[in-house]
Amino acid sequence: MQELQINAVSTELNKAIQQKIDLKTKPLGALGMLEKIAFKVCQIQQTTTPQLSKPAILVCAGDHGITQEKVSPFPQEVTFQMVMNFLGGGAAINVFCRQNNIQLLVADTGVNFDFEANEQLLDLKVRKGTRNFAVEPAMTREECQTAMTNGAKVIEQLHLEGTNIVGFGEMGIGNTTAATALLCKYTGISANEASGAGTGLDAEGILHKASVIDKALQLHAEISHPLDILATFGGYEIATICGAILKAAELNMVILSDGFIATSALIAAHAINPNVTDYCLFAHESNEQGHKLMLKHLKAEPILHLGLRLGEGTGSAVAYPLVQSAVCFMNEMSSFEDAGVSNKE
Repeated sequence: MQELQINAVSTELNKAIQQKIDLKTKPLGALGMLEKIAFKVCQIQQTTTPQLSKPAILVCAGDHGITQEKVSPFPQEVTFQMVMNFLGGGAAINVFCRQNNIQLLVADTGVNFDFEANEQLLDLKVRKGTRNFAVEPAMTREECQTAMTNGAKVIEQLHLEGTNIVGFGEMGIGNTTAATALLCKYTGISANEASGAGTGLDAEGILHKASVIDKALQLHAEISHPLDILATFGGYEIATICGAILKAAELNMVILSDGFIATSALIAAHAINPNVTDYCLFAHESNEQGHKLMLKHLKAEPILHLGLRLGEGTGSAVAYPLVQSAVCFMNEMSSFEDAGVSNKE
């Protein structure tokens, strides 16, 4: 994947944006988080009259060789079964996207299954699952870059079609282990501190997961380049999302960051280019142990705290109406002067 030009968001309009927010018919700061969201969207779009256009969520699916270490209570075939559920319209992400008129794209980035041709399924398969990173790198550098380029191309097409706000979801049995390993390697946080229940591990299972990750971190201790870290511990779905995030930031799109797995892709993108977080709204704080640590690392303030830990991009889909509310008040709410209401002296 070629290097992208991702600039820090300009602060030139900051004063004008804040002044417009402050002069709305309300006490200063009375709309709380909505004011922060409005400010961020305006800053990303470099305007005081923001617009949301053709929202989309890209859900990427991929399998993981690390499941050979028994780090998940679910069998690997659940990945392709859930992809079929997405295509059939029956998953939570389908429900919330329909509710909020969000375009849903589903991509096979590396599922260990041969899907029949389906116009609803983007074929971005790099390989039938990653390798077991407890033994060898999950991906080659070239495979990782291919996945990233695939994600960037999807975003480029969405942008051409008029989308200016995008979220990301994922499906892949074993991917909480990959995401935890990425968190540990990029931040230096220990495997014991970062490991959580994933799809439903008990306390003993979480300890086993942490030990697997710890041994893998020792095995690959010399790896330091951000791209090599992603290739070694990541998944095809995570790499695809990482490339998509980088491209979305380059195109000045609003990025709705989701939960634990999607944020591991963002942490990788942030390690490659720290400016990407200038374009991010953080939809929610997941109930997955490591997500709180990720948000702290990125100095991020989540919009929602709903105890979610499903993935699929569901947090982004549920948060989207609040972003709409922020944009609507910015454009439609009267100022004190417009409404003839006395401001405080």
